[in-house]
Amino acid sequence: MIIVNDEYVTLDTLNGPMRTHIVRPAAPGRYPGIVFYSEIFQITAPIRRTAAMLAGHGYIIAMPEIYHEFEPAGTVFSYDQAGSDRGNALKTTKELSSYDADARAALDHLKSRPDCTGHLGAMGICIGGHLAFRAAMNPDVLATACFYATDIHKGSLSKGGDNSLERTKDIKGELLMIWGRQDPHIPLEGRMAVLARLNELEKRFSWHEVNGAHAFMRDEGLRYDPELAHTLYGLVFNFFHRKLGEGDQSAQPTASTETRH
Repeated sequence: MIIVNDEYVTLDTLNGPMRTHIVRPAAPGRYPGIVFYSEIFQITAPIRRTAAMLAGHGYIIAMPEIYHEFEPAGTVFSYDQAGSDRGNALKTTKELSSYDADARAALDHLKSRPDCTGHLGAMGICIGGHLAFRAAMNPDVLATACFYATDIHKGSLSKGGDNSLERTKDIKGELLMIWGRQDPHIPLEGRMAVLARLNELEKRFSWHEVNGAHAFMRDEGLRYDPELAHTLYGLVFNFFHRKLGEGDQSAQPTASTETRH
């Protein structure tokens, strides 16, 4: 078992400061880094628990607050209609260039950390799955896990929409794509549009469709499927271990403080 600790860093972006939650192994050493994107509700308790689970397998996890330019640092939306409405409204208010700049800021932070090996990955859930998919367009991202990534098939992320299917050609690393067959937000035709594009470009990826509704990985709410979650997290850990490697515990520890970059 690996004990983890957490901290916050504030990263400079095109649209102001972005508070980013860091969870990392407490043991001294250098570890691969993963940018982990939340749902539209930002850094909720289920997201924090998932981050701790990832970090406990030997990774430095960076979780950006995706709506930092609209909401005060630390804002979390509730899993209710009001929270959903606010998160969905901001999803199409934010500029696509801002989403991409935020990804680069988080990746650069991980790469610059003395406790990071420089091997980088991305992961995301719901809108976060789409943001992780776009983060994979950065050439230094070696591995990306996307859980039921919304809006890729519709091109509807951000103000004015997105070009994610067209820019799939820029993805150099390997993808792990996971979907729920009973997810109304990504119907069969939407999933097949993404699959066809990946096959057309001969990208390196694995594709898993399971019998689950939207948010079946979230350990809060009626749609949670713990058996599926357990199985799929196993795939994620194996994937990142294979693509990002292990940490180097011979290195010295660094202090955990809130800093600005």
